[in-house]
Amino acid sequence: MEGRLKELAGYRLDRAKEMLLSSENNLKIGEYKTSLNRSYYAVFHAMRSVNVLKRFDSSKHSGVLAFLRRNI
Repeated sequence: MEGRLKELAGYRLDRAKEMLLSSENNLKIGEYKTSLNRSYYAVFHAMRSVNVLKRFDSSKHSGVLAFLRRNI
């Protein structure tokens, strides 16, 4: 089970990196709103990556934020 969690965390971290790269590209061409959106999702996916290693999962933004607040 531990290996599967690390694999899932890695997948989510890769998604975060993709979103960050997309954000940077959007920023370069002046698509500021899209860049901001991609940045938000980069953070969201990175947080989900860390959360799954703590054996918590939520696809909802409110759940991810609530877990973060409880564990800071």
